[in-house]
Amino acid sequence: MTLLLPPLLLLTGYLLGSIPSGWLAGRWLAGIDIRTQGSGSTGATNVLRVVGKGPALAVFLVDVLKGTAAVVLARWLLTPAGAPGPDWGVDGWVVAAGLAALAGHIWPVWLGWKGGKAVATGLGMLLGLAWPVGLACFGIFLTVLTLSRIVSLSSVVAALSLPLLMLGWFGNGGLRPAYLALAVLTTVLVVWRHRSNMQRLLAGTEPRLGEKREPA
Repeated sequence: MTLLLPPLLLLTGYLLGSIPSGWLAGRWLAGIDIRTQGSGSTGATNVLRVVGKGPALAVFLVDVLKGTAAVVLARWLLTPAGAPGPDWGVDGWVVAAGLAALAGHIWPVWLGWKGGKAVATGLGMLLGLAWPVGLACFGIFLTVLTLSRIVSLSSVVAALSLPLLMLGWFGNGGLRPAYLALAVLTTVLVVWRHRSNMQRLLAGTEPRLGEKREPA
């Protein structure tokens, strides 16, 4: 591993995460700055509200791929050929690349540091690191969304379940401290980004999916 490779991977992760897919969808398809519409977020939920279902699905998929690409690329470049098993040093840099992608999505340099809430990019990162955990998290999100039709509640519940899911996954592959640290940090980031939503949830004023001017 060259000394320059890890910081370059962090920069690459950040730049991948900062691809402004939601902003581009608003600009190209509706001629608007998505940050001035709805909740002001550049994420797929606000795109759904302002632009439509098709663009929102495309933005969601791109945002997922941003997180997956950051960790898969880092692991591929950092893992020596024929390595016998997990390397804690490599794990740490791979996780750091994933966190850099989250940071890029939340604070994109291209949009004045105002981006989305990192739910889709976080899912992509998990799918790249430990796909069973990612799928389980997504399943919890969909279950809560089906029952409540509140995107923010579904995101927060899925995020809170993440550390427990990661701990359960260790039973199959052995303890990976960097992955557990990532799970905790991701939970903190997602919950923090949804703090205004949680205030509305407690007040009973958080709109449901499909309602107009739904903040998310």
